[in-house]
Amino acid sequence: MIDLATVLARLEKHYGRPDQPITRDPFEMILFENIAYLVPDRQREQAFRTLKKRAGTTPARILAAPLETLREIAAIGGIYPGVRAQRLRDAAMLVRDEFEGSLDHVLKLDFAKARKALKKFPVIGEPGAEKILLFTGYHARLALESNGLRTLLRLGAAEEYKNYATTYRRVQDALASQIGNDCERLVSAHLLLKRHGQELCRRSDPSCGICPLLTLCRYAA
Repeated sequence: MIDLATVLARLEKHYGRPDQPITRDPFEMILFENIAYLVPDRQREQAFRTLKKRAGTTPARILAAPLETLREIAAIGGIYPGVRAQRLRDAAMLVRDEFEGSLDHVLKLDFAKARKALKKFPVIGEPGAEKILLFTGYHARLALESNGLRTLLRLGAAEEYKNYATTYRRVQDALASQIGNDCERLVSAHLLLKRHGQELCRRSDPSCGICPLLTLCRYAA
């Protein structure tokens, strides 16, 4: 069993405290996930900031923006801009039609119901829904994305399964007793693990020799 506190302490010493997320608003987080596809974080952030400046990031502003404007902005975020522009519109319509124009009351639901509601939005699966509930401060659960999950698997948190969802849940279950209820600590954990997976614990050609977690890592051993 890995010691999550030790892992996070070493990562913070190596990388420093992570920057604050670009947004913690639940609808903006949905837009952020949809505005780009398979691009570096900086490019996604550029697309999101352009959306906020040119169109706005409330459901009403997204619905009022011409679809062509949304497509032009989505093009900053990579391929299939037309598809992603329509997803922005679809997300705004969902808030308007099913959630009375706001996601505030969704965040206050119990965890399972809130996650189910957020999964109705384009490209938001369980990890994305859990990230929204964590980053907004409503549910303290270790939300992970692929880079952070890979890091924890290599450290030995759990075995990897063919099914991604099963692997994800096994890692969460293995670390459940170490999580606590501090959302800010878990947001920091999400960001540190993500950065480590992107920069050193890469899928291919990981930089094990300079890794601050080398002595803790089952994969490196």
